[in-house]
Amino acid sequence: MREDYRQYSDEELMIRLRDGEDAIIEYLMNKYKNLVRSKAKSMYILGADSDDLIQEGMIGLFKAVRDYDSGRDASFSTFADLCVSRQMYTAVQASRRQKHIPLNTYISLYGNVSTNRDGEEEALVNVLAAQSGQSPEELVIDRENVTQLEKTIEKELSIFEKQVLDLYLTGMGYQQIAKVLGKDDKSTDNALQRIKTKLKKAIRKPVV
Repeated sequence: MREDYRQYSDEELMIRLRDGEDAIIEYLMNKYKNLVRSKAKSMYILGADSDDLIQEGMIGLFKAVRDYDSGRDASFSTFADLCVSRQMYTAVQASRRQKHIPLNTYISLYGNVSTNRDGEEEALVNVLAAQSGQSPEELVIDRENVTQLEKTIEKELSIFEKQVLDLYLTGMGYQQIAKVLGKDDKSTDNALQRIKTKLKKAIRKPVV
């Protein structure tokens, strides 16, 4: 009979895994597969195939199990979240290079998927509305304005800023974005503030 691993912490299980108890790998992969599915749903807005994202996420999860170091890393769940996010976002970027899929700005801006600096969920369009002194009702973004926003994203944002925006629209806060991209918190937060300023200007700019 297989042992019930649910009574142990992930960190305790990792110690036993390193001692050769390979059945723990399967247990952890099953335990965190819902994390992978949840991440795939948020990353789907960036234009990648959902099934492909799940597959990539499971690869990232396996890497987390393989590489976790309790003396170096945070909790295993935090490390797994990071590894899954990194693996999926790498797949998103590769998919875009092959298919040239644009960012689905319309869905992303109105979807309640963004995270403000206090860690609360908030749609990016509401953030921009507040910063521009307008209510969300006054700040109507039609398809022409969405096109204007996408042009701004393409022309005005640096590669790093585009990456930050991508991950911000999946619901990540700036600290998690920094970890996924391998950057420091301050430069990532600064990039996020620059993005909001540039997009706010694009929204207020008359469409010709």
